[in-house]
Amino acid sequence: MVVRSSLLRRKAGRFWIILACFICFGSAIGLILNAFSSNIVFFMTPSQLSAHTPQPTQTIRLGGMVVAGSLHTTHQDDGTPDILFDITDGQAAMTVHYHGILPDLFREGQSVVALGRLKAPHNFIASEVLAKHDETYMPKEIADELQRTGKWDPRFGPPPNASSWNSMIKKGQ
Repeated sequence: MVVRSSLLRRKAGRFWIILACFICFGSAIGLILNAFSSNIVFFMTPSQLSAHTPQPTQTIRLGGMVVAGSLHTTHQDDGTPDILFDITDGQAAMTVHYHGILPDLFREGQSVVALGRLKAPHNFIASEVLAKHDETYMPKEIADELQRTGKWDPRFGPPPNASSWNSMIKKGQ
């Protein structure tokens, strides 16, 4: 009888140690996943952003081509420019508001990525604007979207000129 109760106590002790290890491991995994989820920044195109509206506090990267003729600049009292321009992926367009100095390589008709938040359905507030140096650059997601919708086939040459993208946008978007 004494041998049996000692064996039961050892088994119960092992059980509680294993249970405590699983609880600690699960808590650590939960904390790691929570930290990652709060720091994730998703890349989206204007059509994806229109279809799936993110949380107002969620930071996202909006990528696409700057619509030709959409760049408007005004200067604030402090001399810093307020800039409005449209980004399109050929399906939809999104107006971007940016307060600051644009990169030297920023131009209409070029691909850009804007980091910021969606304020209203077609109103994006950017905290940072990134421009790529190569005139043939196009974000992979934009190229994939143009191919998926049949607006560009890489076998037949370079992507369409961004100045023609106004005619590619569905009306009302």
